[in-house]
Amino acid sequence: MPPRQLPLFGDADEPTPATGSARHAALPVAPVPADDEALRLARALPGPVHLGTSSWSFPGWTGLVYAAREGRPESEQRLARTGLAAYAACVLFRTVSLDRTFYAPLSRDEFAGYAAQVPTGFRFVVKAPAAFTDPVIRTGTGRVPAGDNPSFLDAAAATAAFVRPAVDGLGTTAGPLVFQFPPLGRLTRDPARVAARIAAFVAVLPRGPLYAVELRDPECITPATARVLADAGAVPCVAVHARMPAVAEQVQLLGGLPTGPLVVRWNLHAGLAYEEAKGHYFPFDRLVDEDLPARGALAGLAAAVAARGDLVFITINNKAEGSAPLSVRALARMIVDRSGA
Repeated sequence: MPPRQLPLFGDADEPTPATGSARHAALPVAPVPADDEALRLARALPGPVHLGTSSWSFPGWTGLVYAAREGRPESEQRLARTGLAAYAACVLFRTVSLDRTFYAPLSRDEFAGYAAQVPTGFRFVVKAPAAFTDPVIRTGTGRVPAGDNPSFLDAAAATAAFVRPAVDGLGTTAGPLVFQFPPLGRLTRDPARVAARIAAFVAVLPRGPLYAVELRDPECITPATARVLADAGAVPCVAVHARMPAVAEQVQLLGGLPTGPLVVRWNLHAGLAYEEAKGHYFPFDRLVDEDLPARGALAGLAAAVAARGDLVFITINNKAEGSAPLSVRALARMIVDRSGA
């Protein structure tokens, strides 16, 4: 049984300690024991390669990641609050994407609470708040612009609210800090200017963290973008997304195999909208639409970058193929094969 993890929030939906069911609720979320293939792949994966998923709070992963408790899955709320240690105990998971930070900053103590639940060698991929990457303020579902965003590309505010708390709280578990930019509309009429503005923003952030920039406009995926980001101390984040070119094409558009670390977010299957994919793939317990071209391209990239000793971070969303844990395993197989292990 894994050690008891520190909950980051009180579980309001759990019974009071006076009841018998409360004693069961207080037990740690348990991981599924690693099978022989998972153990073999974990031993064979190159050390620089960090594979993982986007978040971890999915009851449909019962039997894949989490053991059932009293014959039923853990709740989404309980997994979100106390499931990270069980997730990180799975031998193929060496990273996870902290996505909730996209919506609001976390404190240093909240980041430290996450760091306390994972083993040595685990690294977090952390999304920067949209407050610093979206040029407009959005209302309602987040799709309706409601005016200019005064904190867009505000490096001082991003440092104080995001970079410092993340780096100080996560410590050695800090991986890439990802600045994901939404489709930028009219700004992309001048892709070189977009890249220059983002690079100027990154250049004045504190030195030390690995910064990655994820763009959702194909026009901005150019060798010039890769160069100015590198000069500023950042790497492009390869966005495997329905609105973006295929992985191999993106690499070509960026000027070939990237220098330095590789950061990839495998987000959404081609041809699907987010909500459509969510409904199509729920409860995320099987591969529905295997994307072999994307998987093969990512495996080749990961093997090549790891072979020269650079870090690789690939996080996978359930909406990529249907079940992120199964995508991780399938990608691990292919990376091991490409690495000759």
